[in-house]
Amino acid sequence: MLVHPIIESLKALRLFGMVKAWEEQQQTTQWNDLTFEERLALLVDRERIEQENRSLTARLRRARLGQPAAMEDLDLRTSRGLDRSLLASLSTCNWIRSHHNVLITGPTGAGKSYLACALGHQSCRVGLSVLYHRLGRLFSDLGISRGEGRYLRTLKLLAQVELLILDDWGLTPLTEEQRRDLLEILEDRHGRKSTIITSQLPIEHWHEWLGEVTLADAIMDRLVHNAYTITLKGESMRKRLIATLDLK
Repeated sequence: MLVHPIIESLKALRLFGMVKAWEEQQQTTQWNDLTFEERLALLVDRERIEQENRSLTARLRRARLGQPAAMEDLDLRTSRGLDRSLLASLSTCNWIRSHHNVLITGPTGAGKSYLACALGHQSCRVGLSVLYHRLGRLFSDLGISRGEGRYLRTLKLLAQVELLILDDWGLTPLTEEQRRDLLEILEDRHGRKSTIITSQLPIEHWHEWLGEVTLADAIMDRLVHNAYTITLKGESMRKRLIATLDLK
């Protein structure tokens, strides 16, 4: 059997999952009783899994999530304002396909960023594009891109990603330029893509934080319409973790 040329051909076609499965089949006799079709099906399944894993890894790398997080790791034992039925619904990611937003508020350490990143991770799992930004860093990047002539290209990237996560909303006052940048981003995404916002500020204080009335009205209209709201509460999860480690 011309095993080596077959392996080289599979590698040339970048079918590395099939290569691994083929090599495993050659190393043991347990597959000998299978038909050709059954062994081929195993090779194809392995390749599909390998390709899905590579695609997920690439999506997660491009997403640049602020922290490793997963929906199944959320702490639902503590009463923090997390609704199980809502989380189950959000885990399907149908809200992204319907171009809805998610607004997460709560005190420092309540788990806002973790929940946002968990939703981002879940979105990557189901094949959607995700991008995470801390709002302050995003404004800095936009300022740099404006100076380098990449501003419109950066806005296009922000408009195209299926889920944009804006973390730490409302930490510092906005400049006029930042308000207009924010409106540009949200206008491009309104009714077309989905956005997650995390903030220590309750939603009813966002208008005041945004400042200029006309721009604030426009920004709020594009965010709050058709948005799921999650208000986290309770003691800081970071403090609880530190306390648990101290007890050990």
